[in-house]
Amino acid sequence: MSNSSSLTQFLLLAFADRRELQLLHFWLFLAISLAALLANGLILSAVAWDHHLHTPMGFFLLNLSLTDLGCICTTVPKAMHNSLWDTTTISYMGCAAQLFFFFFFMSAEFSLLTIMCYDRYVAICKPLHYGTLLGSRACAHMAAAAWATGFLNSLLHTASTFSLPLCQGNALDQFFCEIPHILKLSCSHSGYRREIGLIGVSACLGFGCFIFIVFSYVQIFRAVLRIPSQQGRHKAFSTCLPHLVVVSIVISTGMFSHLKPPSISSPTLDLALSVLYSVVPPALNPLIYSLRNQDLKDALRKM
Repeated sequence: MSNSSSLTQFLLLAFADRRELQLLHFWLFLAISLAALLANGLILSAVAWDHHLHTPMGFFLLNLSLTDLGCICTTVPKAMHNSLWDTTTISYMGCAAQLFFFFFFMSAEFSLLTIMCYDRYVAICKPLHYGTLLGSRACAHMAAAAWATGFLNSLLHTASTFSLPLCQGNALDQFFCEIPHILKLSCSHSGYRREIGLIGVSACLGFGCFIFIVFSYVQIFRAVLRIPSQQGRHKAFSTCLPHLVVVSIVISTGMFSHLKPPSISSPTLDLALSVLYSVVPPALNPLIYSLRNQDLKDALRKM
């Protein structure tokens, strides 16, 4: 039996036992990470360079790209290193840092997606008040609140998780450090209940954001359907569709990965789902937004 004071490293789940498949995973992750870095880097450059994108949505899109880059850089490099060098270890402090930053960027991203939904709601349902409700100062305050919420949320969860005594070994059934898999190693019932309580509070806050997004889009669709011209309706839907697609991908993959029935759970499926919600969205988000945003496409062409 070991405890957290004697643990110096954790064992992550390997993608495959065969060397050929490990190298295949390395090259696949390298391609995904380079695509994500390039796409998000282009969006950051376009928003900073083109004055047509100096809008509230452009500002929030810039912040969203930063969270996507953070998510990719937190989980993928270590997974690539382990696949390339045929190892599965991560240090205790490295695991804590990985958990902190991943939770931080994911929490900030969901907060930003909620704020971006509010931006679309005001733009379509209250266009005359757009400049007042979403001025530069208000946008800066909302973005700062999203980042601060993510930081505080991540700090509480990381401190609570790594204060637990761990006596169930050091093997994590995941390719990166994640709270549920570390909790399985705990032997403290009181600490376990404390962290579950914190997860419950975070889940309630996330559910509140989800309800806000659903309510906002109900109002948005009602307003769009009242637009008399078909061209006006199409333009309004085009501004909302990328955000709606991104929100749907983030929520659906995350919920299914963590709330799927135990009867269909397996290491291979769990690994595939974890990649789906932690790696794929940060790589897809820039593509989704750039395909439907004409101003962004024009800025990228000029660059």
